[in-house]
Amino acid sequence: MINEIIIGKQFPIKVIPLIDSAKNSIKTIVFDWRWYENDPGNSVQLFNQAIVRAQKRGVTVQAIISNDEILSKLKSVGVAVKKLNVAGIVHVKLMIIDDSVVIVGSHNYTNNAFTINQELSVILNSPDCFLDFDNFFKTLWQ
Repeated sequence: MINEIIIGKQFPIKVIPLIDSAKNSIKTIVFDWRWYENDPGNSVQLFNQAIVRAQKRGVTVQAIISNDEILSKLKSVGVAVKKLNVAGIVHVKLMIIDDSVVIVGSHNYTNNAFTINQELSVILNSPDCFLDFDNFFKTLWQ
């Protein structure tokens, strides 16, 4: 079991290589996700491009989001995306890579979260906890 803490600006540095190493699937739920196409060097846009690369190499990417703008952007690059119509908000920040690595915490996929906010997330690589996260995702995805 490998657990690793991600603090603030470390998120893209630690998560982009995990996305780039994905072979089969990426499932994500995130409250706020932004696209900075006019700023290709932005750390969120580098993250976005890793998602696009994964999708282009045949990784199944599924995203549950809250933002209409990102919904259309993700659809345009071939990502399967859903916006839930539920009471309250979907405030989760979760990513599951290849049904084995779980990233969960406070990071949204935004410039502030990746650069200035006081954020904390964790990378979990534990078969003991994976199924609970995956079942949560599947319940929302249906």
